[in-house]
Amino acid sequence: MSKLNVKKGDTVLVITGADKGKKGKILVSEPDKERVTIHNVNLVTRHVKPRRQGEAGGRIQKEGPVNVSNVQLICPKCNKPTKAKHRLAEVGKTKSLRVCSVCGKDID
Repeated sequence: MSKLNVKKGDTVLVITGADKGKKGKILVSEPDKERVTIHNVNLVTRHVKPRRQGEAGGRIQKEGPVNVSNVQLICPKCNKPTKAKHRLAEVGKTKSLRVCSVCGKDID
């Protein structure tokens, strides 16, 4: 299992593909598949059958997963796309914090 530089709840910018330039919040993060699902990005149409009486069927649009290499994290402090650097939280500890490479402030 690999670790991603983005996680659920982060705001990201799509840097390549059909939705290039769109910003959105991560809804689902799948580190083992290296995919993320972003709000209102990569919309796919699904045909849904009614399962119960009175329930409506039809075509629904929902978000599809995007490869994590196609997105870039947006710093919540300076509001610019950035590559996250990592630094240790405390000396002697193993937990690392994400740091904005543009403004130098902690993202977590």
